[in-house]
Amino acid sequence: MSKRAVLEVIALGVEDAVAAQAGGADRLELVTDMAADGLTPSAATVAGIRAAVGIDLRVMLRPADGFAAGDPEDVERLVRVAGELREAGADQFVLGFLGADGEPDLAAVERIVGALGGCRWTFHRAIDRAADRDALRKQLADLPGLDTYLTAGAAEGVDEGLPTLLAEAARQGEPGYEQTILVGGGLRLDHVPALRRAGIDAFHIGGSARPHGWDRPVSAEAVAQWRAALDGESA
Repeated sequence: MSKRAVLEVIALGVEDAVAAQAGGADRLELVTDMAADGLTPSAATVAGIRAAVGIDLRVMLRPADGFAAGDPEDVERLVRVAGELREAGADQFVLGFLGADGEPDLAAVERIVGALGGCRWTFHRAIDRAADRDALRKQLADLPGLDTYLTAGAAEGVDEGLPTLLAEAARQGEPGYEQTILVGGGLRLDHVPALRRAGIDAFHIGGSARPHGWDRPVSAEAVAQWRAALDGESA
């Protein structure tokens, strides 16, 4: 029997968080503004969610749409925001920045990670826009706290990225491949069996937890359907 899969659900507020936990989510990714694919939420939102649920929270550090960190002043602003979020109860984060050439923006990532004090964090789907995924993994391998890559295997989503995900799963444990693969981005239930067979045990859903769209809250029933499917694949 393989180990229980981790189910991470995007939450925008307390109502989402409570429903996701009730449905069996293990962890939440906290964001705001999904029209921009998820930006940094307010410290007040994080504090409210932290008070409402007991499961792990990973808080997005992303100031604007796209994968650029901005200029040094923007990076320092994000460092200050990270400090405010930590004071509000955040102890896990999500971030990822690329330069215009598709290479990781190491200066920005290292500056922000240095301000997180060893907190665990996910490098998000910026990896799916990277010029060289393998090189990016090796460049980031020794950053403190990095334990997860959120990826669909391709910018277009899991349908296109599945071969890459399976190939990377086969390399788990190699230098640059020690981190958990958290699959998200166009993920459907019918992708799960092949991913589980490959040893992938972490899954991330957003729209799938909201059958009535992003202007309606997370559905505990939709999350429970995913939980049951993942648990069934674990048996």
